[in-house]
Amino acid sequence: MQTHPTVTSSSSPSCPSLLFHSKRQIFQPRNLFSLRGTSPYTPRLMASISEIGLRIPKAVTGSSSSSTTAENGFSTLIEYVGKGGIDAGDDLIVLIHHIQYACKRIAALVASPFNSSLALNTPAAPAGASDRDAPKPLDIVSNEIILSSLRKSGKVAVMASEEDDAPIWISDDGPFVVVTDPLDGSRNIDASIPTGTIFGIYKRLVELDHIPREEKAILNSLQSGTRLVAAGYVLYSSATIFCTSFGSGTHAFTLDHSTGDFILTHPSIKIPPRGQIYSVNDARYFDWPEGLRKYIDTVRQGKGKYPKKYSARYICSLVADLHRTLLYGGIAMNPRDHLRLVYEANPLSFLVEQAGGRGSDGKHRILSIQPVKLHQRLPLFLGSPEDIEELESYGDVQQKVNPGYEV
Repeated sequence: MQTHPTVTSSSSPSCPSLLFHSKRQIFQPRNLFSLRGTSPYTPRLMASISEIGLRIPKAVTGSSSSSTTAENGFSTLIEYVGKGGIDAGDDLIVLIHHIQYACKRIAALVASPFNSSLALNTPAAPAGASDRDAPKPLDIVSNEIILSSLRKSGKVAVMASEEDDAPIWISDDGPFVVVTDPLDGSRNIDASIPTGTIFGIYKRLVELDHIPREEKAILNSLQSGTRLVAAGYVLYSSATIFCTSFGSGTHAFTLDHSTGDFILTHPSIKIPPRGQIYSVNDARYFDWPEGLRKYIDTVRQGKGKYPKKYSARYICSLVADLHRTLLYGGIAMNPRDHLRLVYEANPLSFLVEQAGGRGSDGKHRILSIQPVKLHQRLPLFLGSPEDIEELESYGDVQQKVNPGYEV
């Protein structure tokens, strides 16, 4: 029987080797490091799609000017970001290429049977931080993977991460600023609950180039969400989904493990104007303010503006809860001052708005809030526009008292 070479990850000294033994390699190295979308697996992939009768969206088959897309009937992420969809420009294409590569490495790490051994090297929580917010080993490794990819891209001036106390200045001439939550939901990873990576991309503020490096790194990272050039999340679940927007709609790409390509599977996502699902930690019902309790009581009894009873669906993984909300409608929320404006609320609100939804803190549009601190926290409500409007009409929906939590 033919054997395949061992694939080893060396992203971090603390990261164990990741071994894959299968009849088919998960990633083809030449595809990972090339902007080309072609692959020897393409004919077999398209034959398989044809055999099961899967209908490829029109937007995939007809809108791309890429010869690869035209010939094979599908579009990769890099093809779409280039000439197939938005023509983003070479710098941004290169940056997205490196971000997607980092996320493929994280996806492999998350799915590896060896990731649990990282728990043996759990670092101590920073002074003043709760155990819930203590960095997990996988968070740290994921952060290092993303930082390494951004450095290699040559297109990033500064990276600000939820895992770092301060932004990291990378290059004086990098045209972009990247903010990121490297591994959202990682505390649930031992139970194989979906996790995700969140990122936002801004242009470097060239007018600040003359000030000291530390100061300009912070100011570049505290840009308003209205200035986002692009944003996205990557969902690590039964499939690996790269959902992104460049200001012209929200689109999702699914990782094909046989080729290593992200393939456009959800072009131009449109969140339903109203859903029938709310996502929140119901166990904290008695800690909620009166307005939020009234809203939830009303919609789950079918007595709201939408005369059907709402269902509760709560994964406790922000990326997973939002992904479902984008597809089915409704609201994904955390009413506490818990989620971070820079790394989570702004990028995800940008995606939701580009899909026709809304992002709110319960009173204000998220993207209109000017960050004043790098790790600034706030309540977050994301979802269908009519559902968010109805929620806000109840007034008192922000949970300001947090018994049982250390924040």
